[in-house]
Amino acid sequence: MSAPLGVYPRKPSAVAELFGEGTALIGAVHLPALPGSPAYRGQPVAEIVRFAVEEARAYTGNGFDSVIVENHWDLPFLKPGEHGYEVAASMGVITAAVVAELGPRVGVSVLSNAGECSVASAWAAGAGWVRVNQWVNAYVANEGFIEGQAARTTRYRHGIGADPVKVFADVHVKHGAHAIVADRTLAEQTEDAEFFDADVLIATGSRTGHATSVSEVVGIRDHTQLPVIIGSGVDPTNAAALLAECDGAIVASAAKENGRWWGRVDPGKVRDVARAAGR
Repeated sequence: MSAPLGVYPRKPSAVAELFGEGTALIGAVHLPALPGSPAYRGQPVAEIVRFAVEEARAYTGNGFDSVIVENHWDLPFLKPGEHGYEVAASMGVITAAVVAELGPRVGVSVLSNAGECSVASAWAAGAGWVRVNQWVNAYVANEGFIEGQAARTTRYRHGIGADPVKVFADVHVKHGAHAIVADRTLAEQTEDAEFFDADVLIATGSRTGHATSVSEVVGIRDHTQLPVIIGSGVDPTNAAALLAECDGAIVASAAKENGRWWGRVDPGKVRDVARAAGR
């Protein structure tokens, strides 16, 4: 299939700028609960910093290019705009320590879908990108009705001088019902995300750890000029087939000692994924 014309002027590949040429492998650092969340038990943020750096080293010391830092234990997740100052402050401090190890190729995701808070944390920390799960359109998620964050996040990013921070945006977000936009094809929703100025598009499975289908990846890739990466479900059994169709992947569950998002990173499993990806 010929390259799509695109609905936004072509821009340099953010994946190549951040990670270099070739397929990018990105590990997810799922942080313990942060101050303000129900599961937080009062430990100093410095302890969470040490945890994040250890997890990041386990990924990048065994064949991965970088990591994304996520507040995954802040369950149940807040909606965008509801996060307190303590979240942005904690995420900024923790991510800064990871950036000190790995450089600006580190990403940030404040859940759920908190584009502005993610940008604030990333810019303060020197991180190069954020993941925003619902960038455009709307859907029903665990948190309730969630609207796309593109308009607010891009204006906030520009307002604080953080334009260099790239946006990695999901096309079909995990943990959501897309009945609201069921009359729009995958191609149209892909073009929507590009039109609202995302830098990288993400294809995922339906839930954390669930495999992304090759057809989903190809369906997005064939309707955008932007790089496409996979956001869930890559493991040693499918890495070669999936990564042949895209520009990289974010990996977590397959790299954890128990195969679940809440486990610690297992260096051996990281190496298994890296080898399957041709590293």
